[in-house]
Amino acid sequence: MSNLEKIKQLRISTGAGFKDCGAAIEEANGDLEKAAEILRVKGISKASKKMSRIAKEGVVAVSGNEEKKSLIEINCETDFVAKNEDFINFVKEISEINHSNNSDIEKLKISKMNNSKTVDENLVSLISKIGEKITIGKNKTFNHKGTKNFSYLHTVVKDNLSKLAVLVSIETNNDSENLKIFGKQLSMHIAASNPLAIESSLINKEILDKEIALISEELKNTGKSEDIVKKISIGKINKFKDDNALLSQPWVMEPKKKVSDIVNALNIKDLKIKDFYRLKIGE
Repeated sequence: MSNLEKIKQLRISTGAGFKDCGAAIEEANGDLEKAAEILRVKGISKASKKMSRIAKEGVVAVSGNEEKKSLIEINCETDFVAKNEDFINFVKEISEINHSNNSDIEKLKISKMNNSKTVDENLVSLISKIGEKITIGKNKTFNHKGTKNFSYLHTVVKDNLSKLAVLVSIETNNDSENLKIFGKQLSMHIAASNPLAIESSLINKEILDKEIALISEELKNTGKSEDIVKKISIGKINKFKDDNALLSQPWVMEPKKKVSDIVNALNIKDLKIKDFYRLKIGE
């Protein structure tokens, strides 16, 4: 087998560049197995050097159906790489594996991909080939009993990949077209309005404490009496809660109504918004 044929074969098996394959074959004295190992070690070294960089671009992938849905974020350094075919194919396959593993990140990393290598091994190879830091980010699976799950993708890159994705889980036995429309629209609403919780009582206490501190600082030097300041503070924090709780937000499609009004108008007695998850690249 000629050197050129060996380089071609090594490129196919490892995905490394022409120059790197040629150098590895020369270092391995023509032994393809040894050359592949050299490339693997060099790939790990290259990947580790790139991990100190910032990766704020990438895509969110969504997989599944109404019974079970998952999303996963894969980050890279530039938008150019986020549209790269090798990157996109990697993310699509990762998304399906993540879905089957119920978003267990440790199981995901050691899972085998179509080429019989693990996710971690393929990640190192892809970093080496593309030349950017690539990381597996946040992930989530909704598989609640007795629920139907919906999703929305905003700024679609390709197929099931986007820059922003939302999952919504609705508890109900209803299977009407109206429910499906509502599920999709609710996902769109969450993408646009970015609520912090389903209802105000569920907003994280740390977030509320920070907001209270900001309001107190704002009102500190106004010259108003303590009673007036207290009333203003209560009003402001209540407005913050209403603005950031899903059910009390103005419905994006009809802002004069709240989300709770839309839910009531559906007249589906057993309907309950069980959960939601919003994921945007760079946030």
